[in-house]
Amino acid sequence: MKKMIWILIILLVPIIYVATAFVPSFLAERGYLRNELGDFTVVGHRGGASLGPENTLTCIERGIEAGAEMIEIDIHLTKDGQLIVCHDQTVDRTTDGHGRIRDLTLAEIKRLHVVYQGKTTDETLPTLDEVLDLIDGRCDLLIEIKRTGNIYQGIEQKMLETVRAHNAKSWVVVQSFNDSVLENTHRLDPSVRLEKLIVMKFPGLPFIFDTSFSRFSFEKYSYIESFNFFYGAVNRSLIDDIHAHKREVKLWTLEERSKAPHWPIDGIITNRPDDWQPE
Repeated sequence: MKKMIWILIILLVPIIYVATAFVPSFLAERGYLRNELGDFTVVGHRGGASLGPENTLTCIERGIEAGAEMIEIDIHLTKDGQLIVCHDQTVDRTTDGHGRIRDLTLAEIKRLHVVYQGKTTDETLPTLDEVLDLIDGRCDLLIEIKRTGNIYQGIEQKMLETVRAHNAKSWVVVQSFNDSVLENTHRLDPSVRLEKLIVMKFPGLPFIFDTSFSRFSFEKYSYIESFNFFYGAVNRSLIDDIHAHKREVKLWTLEERSKAPHWPIDGIITNRPDDWQPE
């Protein structure tokens, strides 16, 4: 019996410790007034995914029309080395097709149609070229590079070449969970603004979880301009510490402003950019 109690204690302690990272957000004051919304950047997540089929030209256009100051998209590399915009590594969830993007050519992907709310549309997954043409500097673009392990080798170089070809570098920002993506991009072009995606920072310890466990220090991420956290895993002292180091904080993925934890942040990544507009 005593052995079982000790096993439970050993199991519960780390669970309780990790849970403390989420308590401040859970207890935080909720909601933002309209007159407070001019103080930070509103980012349309996947274009503004509540406004249309995510990561499509239609959704991106609606996100811009809804007032998003920045549009966020996700990119992958096709079998023939083309940059396609999609959140998942496969086309299964968002189109009428099947397969991993890295196993499909651009022509094969373009034959597929986007599925939205259970219905097949006339829309196809866009390329990064098409997104850059559509936005054309009307707002900033936050490109999330989706790379894990050894897939998509060279995607950073291909992305930078595409951005330069559209003269878009002044309004493009790159983010990733993957440190090697950020390091490669910084090495290839130190002038590109980079933002680090993080799920949570462990309270009192120099470690983060960003789909894996990583060491955290401001020196390690000296080239990062903004740390973009899951909204449920931040607290005021962490935000103040990041601001004291002259970096920004964005929170993802927030929906209605009335339900959002009220923190002194620099940006909101949301599926509802329409609900985050000032008066």
